[in-house]
Amino acid sequence: MLQVNIHEAKTQLSMLVEKATKTMAKVIPFVSPGKQQRRVGFLSEQASVPDDFDRMGGNEIAELFEGP
Repeated sequence: MLQVNIHEAKTQLSMLVEKATKTMAKVIPFVSPGKQQRRVGFLSEQASVPDDFDRMGGNEIAELFEGP
């Protein structure tokens, strides 16, 4: 990390701003050319999600917020 005193900051402000806003890296997903990516865990399509997944435990959760 670059540290400068107030005098340097005042005299070199445009250069410091340019350094601060310059893109240093770009993060992108890795894709191996010619190979299909293997999915693991829940992404491997071995699990099923019930149709009522978004309502599971709804009554119990409501009771926790509202009381019995």
